[in-house]
Amino acid sequence: MAQPEQGGEFSPVALGAQDHPESETKQDTKSNQAQDANKSQASETHSNQKIVLRKFFVARPGAFEQAVEDLTNQLLSKEKEIVNSAWLLTEIDHWNNEKERVVLITANNLFICKYDFIMLCCQQIQKVPLNFIDRICRGPFIFPQKSLDKRDGEGLRIHWDKLREASFLSRWNPLSGDLPYTTFIDHPLSTTSEKFSAFSQISPFNDQLVKAVQESHKTNPVPGRANGALILNQPLLIETYVGFMSFIGNRNKLGYSLARGSVGF
Repeated sequence: MAQPEQGGEFSPVALGAQDHPESETKQDTKSNQAQDANKSQASETHSNQKIVLRKFFVARPGAFEQAVEDLTNQLLSKEKEIVNSAWLLTEIDHWNNEKERVVLITANNLFICKYDFIMLCCQQIQKVPLNFIDRICRGPFIFPQKSLDKRDGEGLRIHWDKLREASFLSRWNPLSGDLPYTTFIDHPLSTTSEKFSAFSQISPFNDQLVKAVQESHKTNPVPGRANGALILNQPLLIETYVGFMSFIGNRNKLGYSLARGSVGF
């Protein structure tokens, strides 16, 4: 019988050092699936942004630039004002209705313009002297306790006549324009591209407006009124209770120059 060799060396097995091809394959598969899911989500987001851009007339090449040029020439000829910055924002009225607006800041005034991006013409301009602005408030929206209406996100509210409160008839008239304040939010295109994010968000607009208002109060104070504007962070009250009309209008974007099949409003 053969005897085992004496002094022979055993090669110990290194536990845990074995290769696990199945485990690595599963990990690779999961990693690839996650990457594919991220790519699919990014592609879907990009596709949705393209659809949104096609609907808004302001997103057509050169539409916003044409609007700013038209309004700049109009203000220069009629008001002798030079536009320092131009913005595309959404105005929220006292009945929670959204309205597309071009907002211009000059050295002396804030101009809120209703511009038709379909016909490329200005329909209305509201002029607010910067030295009359006494409060600039930013914060989330709130509604009366029993209100059925709601709005997410935050807005920017500009007050320009603290000596005059809105009358009862003005507050309850949905068509009233006799209110000493206005409210803005980001335009729906503000997150679709870097181009629109530069002039369609309230954060940079707020910074520019505050600087312009403070400078205007210094250089052109109003006699008999306290100089300076209060810069506040507080909730913004919208005093509506049902909000049925604003729900329909805002859901269908009736306040925007939008392509709606074969008809644009």
